[in-house]
Amino acid sequence: QVELVESGGGLVQPGGSLRLSCEASAFALDYYAIGWFRQAPGKEREGLSCVSGGRGNPYYADSVKGRFTISRDNAKNTVYLQMATLKPDDTGVYSCTLTGTPYWGRGTQVIVSS
Repeated sequence: QVELVESGGGLVQPGGSLRLSCEASAFALDYYAIGWFRQAPGKEREGLSCVSGGRGNPYYADSVKGRFTISRDNAKNTVYLQMATLKPDDTGVYSCTLTGTPYWGRGTQVIVSS
């Protein structure tokens, strides 16, 4: 059964960093595009970044470009989202998805606050 499990969220001060993980089960994610989304309080879900299958080309929303880095470890079947220079506006629930399918993880909470 396809499953995506996020981890790595938490409370961080503005300017800090976090690394989120999205571990996949029941399929080899290196063949598929994986995306990261954020649901901020009172806002619509926002697409942040995506890594393509195969060559692993990264894509970023303007809101995170230059601050977030997406990467993939095929041996661990995991996609990472390295987040730096975090701002209070980055607060939200971060979820990963097998792009173009109904498969989503449950999400991990990130709170950026002093």
